[in-house]
Order: sequence, then structure tokens, then C-alpha cells
Amino acid sequence: MRARLLAVGRAVAFVALALVLCGVLFEAAGFSAPDMFASILDGAFLSDGALLHDLRWACPLFISATGVVIAFRCGYFNVGTQGQFYLGAIGAAVAVAVMPGLPTILVIVVALLAGMLFGALWAFWPGWLRIHSGTDEVITTLMGNFIAILLLIWVTSGPLKDPSGSGQVTASLPVPMADRISDDGGVSALILGITIAVGIAAWVLVNRTAFGVLGGLAGRNPIMVTWQGARLSRLGLGAFMLSGATAGLAGAMEVLGPDGRLVSGFSPTHGFTAVLIGLVANLSVSGSVIAALFFGGLASASLYLPVIAGLPAAAIDIINAAIALFITSRAWPSRFRFRRATR
Repeated sequence: MRARLLAVGRAVAFVALALVLCGVLFEAAGFSAPDMFASILDGAFLSDGALLHDLRWACPLFISATGVVIAFRCGYFNVGTQGQFYLGAIGAAVAVAVMPGLPTILVIVVALLAGMLFGALWAFWPGWLRIHSGTDEVITTLMGNFIAILLLIWVTSGPLKDPSGSGQVTASLPVPMADRISDDGGVSALILGITIAVGIAAWVLVNRTAFGVLGGLAGRNPIMVTWQGARLSRLGLGAFMLSGATAGLAGAMEVLGPDGRLVSGFSPTHGFTAVLIGLVANLSVSGSVIAALFFGGLASASLYLPVIAGLPAAAIDIINAAIALFITSRAWPSRFRFRRATR
């Protein structure tokens, strides 16, 4: 219990330090730090409908973060969440495109499953390379993100392109409203239900199954787990594919939910923020709920920054980057210990 409280205290301290650092930087750049904090509070907590706006961003971020938690606990730094998120969105869009006129429930179920499958497959190849050839998964998953971005651009400007669209941002045909799981607001009973179900399933997997317990042990001491007869390759591939499946599910939910179509370059910082949520939560599924709500609040507050503080909405990305700077300084030593142990 004491260790958990210390971990929570450190995470809160890192976030507070990052906010103070950003306040100093923005003040030095000629903006008002008090106005910055006021806009974050208004956008995230105090304005009308703030909770709904937080949930709009928090739900998909939490789902992707559960996959980050699963992979990181096993000792594998899958930072390809963005690419797996995009592949999941592509999978859902393809499923909708090939099933016009079929019953709504069938289209939604198949599209969500397709998103999970596409995301899992996109996580499989860096996982396979990491386990069978020792390739650094940070590099391969990052490269996978760039390939996924290019694939998304190709799909939305080619096979799935909306011929009536114009401008630099390309998109697919809109998903029929009957097949959507939410309106443009991005919050519905179905989305909340899926998010809660994923959270419960992830918590049970991590804390109450042999896979989760062995994965957690493997992340701290892989040699001991190997001596006990467990196969690290199975654990690793399972962790990678589960991580990709959750990110893919989040991508599918965006296409069927608030976005309503596949758009090139949508939610460009989703994967980065999901990784950050997992680290801030100290790789805890329950802690990820609070962290996701916090970062969902920051995303919601980005609309208030230009109005109240005169800052661009991208200032939220700077705040997230500052939080990542402090948080990752804690995570990297454990990664190096894991890699030395598995060589």
C-alpha cells in the first residue's frame, strides 16, 4: 500500500512540475500563466458539459492505454499505439464499406472486431521481430507508426476516398448514421459500456489470470519466469497483440463514433497520449481511469486555451510533452534492466 501511495505521489508531483514548467515557459513567452491554468480548469472541469467533453476524449484514450499497460507490464515497450489505432480505424472503415445494407448490429460488431484484428496484426510483426531476432521494439513500433500514417493517407485518397471531398484533407465516405455508435459528441451508452467492459476485462487479465501475473513477473525478472517454465515468447506475442487489439478497437470506435468517417491524419497524438496515460498511472489499469480522465480534460481544455489565454490549442501538446519528460525519466532504467536480462 505504501509503495502504491508513493507511486501515486510521484506521478502527481511529475504532472504538477510539468504544469509549473509550462507556466514559466509560457509566461516567459509573453502569455499569462494564470490564464493558462484558468483555461485548463474551465475546459476540463468547470464549464457546462465539461464531464461529457472529458469523456469524449477519455474513453478511447483509456482503451488504448489498457493495451499499453499490458505490454509494458510484460517488459515490452510497444510505442506503436498510434499506428495500431490507425489500422483499427482502417479496418472498421473497410468493414463498413463492404457491408452496405446489412443489419446495423451486424455491421457494428463486425466493424469493431475488424478494428481489433487490424490493430492486433499491426502489433504482431514488431512483436515477432523483438522476440525472435531481438530487434528493438521501440524502433520497429515507431517505424510502424509512420507506415500506418502513409497507409491511412493512401486509403483515404484512394480505395476509400469520398469522391465528393475536396481540399488537402482526404476522407472516406461517411458511415451511415444507422451504423454509428454515437453522434458527433462522441459519448453514448454503447461507448461507455464498451469502455467499462474493456477496463474490467483488462483489470481481470492483469490481476487475476496466470497470463497477467506471469507477464508482470516477466517485466521485472524475465529470467526467473523462464526458470519456472513459462515461455516468454508466448507472453510477449500475446501482450503485443492484445495491446494492438485495444488500440485498434479505439480507432474503430472513432470511425463509428464521433468522427463518423475515416479522415487522414485524425487524432495525431492519440497514441502518444495513451502511452503517457499508462506511464502516469504507473502501469495500473485502475490508475489509468483517473489518468485518462485527466488527459481527456486537457484535450477538452484545448478549446479554451485560445479564448482565455490566447495560447494556440497545440499548447496542450507542449504540456503533454513536459509531463512525458518527467515521467519517462522514471521508466527508462527498468527498460534497460529488462533488455540486459533477456539477452
